[in-house]
Amino acid sequence: MTDLSELIDPDAHEPVTDAAWEADRARAAVAGIVSETEASFDPDGLWPPHPLDEEDDKPPLERVASLYLGAAGVIWALHALERGGLVETRRDWGEVALTLPERYRAEPDFPDVGVVPSLWMGEAGILLVAHTLAPAAWQEEQLLDVVRGNAGNPTLDFNWGSPGTMLAAAVMFERTGDERWRAAWTESADHLWSEWRGDLWEQDLYGHRTHIIGPAHGFSGNVFVLARGDLLDDERRGALETRAAAALDRHALRAEGVAQWRPSVEPSRVPRRTQWCHGAPGVVASLGSLAPGNDALTELLLAGGELTWRAGPLRKGANLCHGTAGNGYAFLKLFARTGDELWLHRARAFGMHAIEQFERVTAAHGRGRHTLWTGDPGTAFYLASCLAADAAFPTLDVW
Repeated sequence: MTDLSELIDPDAHEPVTDAAWEADRARAAVAGIVSETEASFDPDGLWPPHPLDEEDDKPPLERVASLYLGAAGVIWALHALERGGLVETRRDWGEVALTLPERYRAEPDFPDVGVVPSLWMGEAGILLVAHTLAPAAWQEEQLLDVVRGNAGNPTLDFNWGSPGTMLAAAVMFERTGDERWRAAWTESADHLWSEWRGDLWEQDLYGHRTHIIGPAHGFSGNVFVLARGDLLDDERRGALETRAAAALDRHALRAEGVAQWRPSVEPSRVPRRTQWCHGAPGVVASLGSLAPGNDALTELLLAGGELTWRAGPLRKGANLCHGTAGNGYAFLKLFARTGDELWLHRARAFGMHAIEQFERVTAAHGRGRHTLWTGDPGTAFYLASCLAADAAFPTLDVW
């Protein structure tokens, strides 16, 4: 048994707001984010980098096109919020989305890396967003080549490797019914399955070999993409659910009715993280739909949700990847899994807190933060999810 203080970094969190849930305030925040985001768009520069997304030793990224930090993610969010009936956008974002694949190839987001196939950081996500808003045959052909070419990527994580492009193939198969997409997904799935040799996958990430547990770079994201939809055969699905539940149980750290997972099996520079990309919130949000009849897994996921609640909102801000909104999806997933209204109440409490954080940061910087995963559009999507009591995570569960 581990002491609770060993699982949570109190300096990374703050007490949740006392403000009661107000649907009208959430709708107003969504509308305000969309309005400011649209007004900040520049046809040449796309959206300007935000100081909070800058790294100390590197120049700010400009004219970013990709899904995680760039225009593709922002456009996807604007489109999704309009499709959900919460806002009406002022621009045909499909026209902009159509320009992004060529822009990215001519000017990659990371010049030192070049064009990469990654769903979040590269070509696959940009093409998939273009196809979402303005579908065309050329996008399908280019994207199919990208997915096939990434099948053997040694990274074995969602962010850079084949699990991310597998999701793109799954989405395209759902849209088109074209068996080429099923075949492309299966090719990557076979490789991913063959590399699952122990409890966890070994990632070859940034020149280091490590076993990561969270969804962005490791185990939880890989399990999620294998389990998503109906592409995995019944035999492997049963094995996936059994192996994954056992691995989560084996690597869980428990204390006082809560559960936590380290970022990696190996020693980490930051050993305690409670955010979507590393720690209990991401594990629960990614695997909340896995094996719904497994009571032991349900109890473990509930313990992860409890830790997320006791930790409180993240001081880093309101965003999806490492902020209050991303953590809140753990509660929405547990509400969907159990039907217990407590989890919806907690999700909405985090929603109100996220609004306050968004307002503070916007006032401090005098501008918005225009990215899907680290900025305001992701927060807006989370508020929309709270309004609808919908656990679908943006660009993972829903496209």
